[in-house]
Amino acid sequence: MGWLKDPSGENHPKVGFTYRLMRRFSRSLMTVWFRELDIVDNENLPPEGGLMFIAWHPSGLIDPMLMHASLPGRLSILAKHTLFKIPVLGTLIRSSGALPIERSKDSSDKEKSRKNNEILLAKVGHEIATGGRLLLFPEGATHTGSSVKRAKSGAARIMLLAIRNAKQLGTPIPKIIPVGLHYSNSQKFRERAAVILERPMQLPPIPEDHEMDTIWIEEVTKSIDSELNRASHSKTSWEERHLIWKARSVVYAERIKQTGSKMRKPSYSESVIGARRMRAGWEFVSKVEPKKTENLVAKSIEHFDEIESLGLSPFDVAAKPTKPSIRGYLMAVSIWIWSAAWMLGLVTWSAVIGNVPPYQGNYAVMWYLKKGKISAPIQGTMKVMSAIIMFPIWWITASLLVTWLLLSASSPVFLLLNKHWLLAKLTLLNPILVFLILLVWWPISGKMHLKLYSKLVQSWRMLKRWRRWRDDTLDWNSMQQRQQKIGSDLINLGNSLVLPGDPEWVEPNTGNEDNLSVRYRS
Repeated sequence: MGWLKDPSGENHPKVGFTYRLMRRFSRSLMTVWFRELDIVDNENLPPEGGLMFIAWHPSGLIDPMLMHASLPGRLSILAKHTLFKIPVLGTLIRSSGALPIERSKDSSDKEKSRKNNEILLAKVGHEIATGGRLLLFPEGATHTGSSVKRAKSGAARIMLLAIRNAKQLGTPIPKIIPVGLHYSNSQKFRERAAVILERPMQLPPIPEDHEMDTIWIEEVTKSIDSELNRASHSKTSWEERHLIWKARSVVYAERIKQTGSKMRKPSYSESVIGARRMRAGWEFVSKVEPKKTENLVAKSIEHFDEIESLGLSPFDVAAKPTKPSIRGYLMAVSIWIWSAAWMLGLVTWSAVIGNVPPYQGNYAVMWYLKKGKISAPIQGTMKVMSAIIMFPIWWITASLLVTWLLLSASSPVFLLLNKHWLLAKLTLLNPILVFLILLVWWPISGKMHLKLYSKLVQSWRMLKRWRRWRDDTLDWNSMQQRQQKIGSDLINLGNSLVLPGDPEWVEPNTGNEDNLSVRYRS
């Protein structure tokens, strides 16, 4: 994946060195945290003018760090002022462009907080008007819900100020860009994520009479609610979201079979886009032909429950060859052995020394938080924060220790090193140089280890899949026939509709859900 380039030109504020350094840190962290990360639809970014990026907030600190890493240009990020008082975290988020917003529930002096916020909002409004970029989570708090919480009015108020400033200054009118944040599991290490940049919102003309500001703010806030729900694929429950996701998987697999193409797992962003199509069509038909969807839902749930009880996924069922050959199995074994050999022979020893102790320390923190019944978003935030603190401290400590072991005459291995001419040469190196090399090597070896480990896990999963395919006690024919029938019904249903991504598709007006633009084909 390639990161988006910063905009250039007079109309765009310069991205300073400190900000670029902190963003590089966020990008490094996100590429380690997620095994797959995609940024989609960046062509929706306007070439000029200030921007306000808005997104839902399901994953604590991971959400702003992912946005900070993914979005081009210098971002200002509004964060609750209490975060700036936390050691280390306060410094990091301030360097990353964060600005403190004082929530009334976090402040003892409500009037003072209100005045401070008015000054801040005016500052931010002017910044956006002159080409700046702002990241905002309109919900105002992180959560674990399956749908977006009601948006606060802050985003609309800032945009109103920004548009008025832009008109006075004669600069391009700023725009609001909804962002879809999608995770396979944001709280779990080495999962997948996709950042979907939606089209700019269509805003009503700003009122000439300031007494009408409240009506404009309420209207725009309502539209923000709808746009966030659409961008995040909100549903009333996680069960509904998971059902749509599995149905998308069945449709994808069946289409591959019908075209005769080679079966492969789609990228996470492809899956997210497929889920959007499924959600839009499902909601449309549920209103127009409820009996048809009720029957299809019942069959789908029954099938998914059955294969899950057997430890199978829709992909496992669809991808099963008629006669599993030994060649594919041996290939998976070869990849597993190759990955394991490289890990054990070159990478793992240094990855273990440099990364296992802080990883275990991080694990201990998470165990303590779970024991204290801390919410999942807070757990994710603390997981990232403890990693930011623990890993650098351990890398410095390990570098000092290993440098001493290699170079100090009082080291227990020093005499052993001098018995070999090559190792003896090593003891002659400058201690500072050895320390710096080790300091850089720990994270590099860790990333190499993760890549090899990912190959190891993938090949192991493939081995397990092949073993299941060769299990004759399972009624594969029956499962495949049921899944094929469900997939065919869903495809036929989708083929009769104009859905997101189709050439004839017309994006719904701002504030409307996708299902309102779905229609039957002529």
